[in-house]
Amino acid sequence: MTDFTPRYYEIEQSLRARVADLEPDAPLPSESQLCEEFGVSRMTARAAVQRLVQDGLVYRVPGRGTFVAAIGANRTASHILSFSDEMRRKGRAPSSRVIERRRRRATEEERRRLRATDVLVLRRVRLADGKPLAVERAVFPADRVESALETDLDRESLFRTLVAAGLVPTRGIAALAAEAATAGDARLLQVRKGAPLLVERRLIRDQDGRPLEWTESRYVGSRYGIDVEFDVELPRG
Repeated sequence: MTDFTPRYYEIEQSLRARVADLEPDAPLPSESQLCEEFGVSRMTARAAVQRLVQDGLVYRVPGRGTFVAAIGANRTASHILSFSDEMRRKGRAPSSRVIERRRRRATEEERRRLRATDVLVLRRVRLADGKPLAVERAVFPADRVESALETDLDRESLFRTLVAAGLVPTRGIAALAAEAATAGDARLLQVRKGAPLLVERRLIRDQDGRPLEWTESRYVGSRYGIDVEFDVELPRG
């Protein structure tokens, strides 16, 4: 049996590679040019470009064309990818640097959120193309994850490691806030103290609905954003 790869996917991957080498606001080939280059219909070319638009890699200007977006790492608020997958979708190289990994007694808040008396704390600097993007502190119920997280998390995806251990991050709730960088943030993220950070605190549950991860991620505001999809509620009466 022969594997089938959709044509739009082939074009998408080719464009992703090009975008990675282009400067912000550089033009991409028009739909008609893509049709000629790849021998596909306009609908197929449009589908490939739309995937890049959705991932924030390019933007469209009506009547002018499609252009490379400024380097960023936005994601949509309605879903969370693993950091590694999120960055790869943007055409960027993800990496991490573990700065703390230890087991300790849970605080009162951690005990309430994770239903655990002992927790495993994992602090990492998350990088994209070698540039620090966030400081992340993830707290887990120690008895459930300690053996699973003995791997090298500088190189391995935390998400994939959990899934391989049968702990599948499935649902969550998050709160966002704007905060100033502390002296510790500034040192780790290579920003000035007081620089604006986007702070996300989230609780993630596994496939059985059990609390799995309580995380605080402190993103450099100028390097990361969260896009929000919403419905408009019409006025009544």
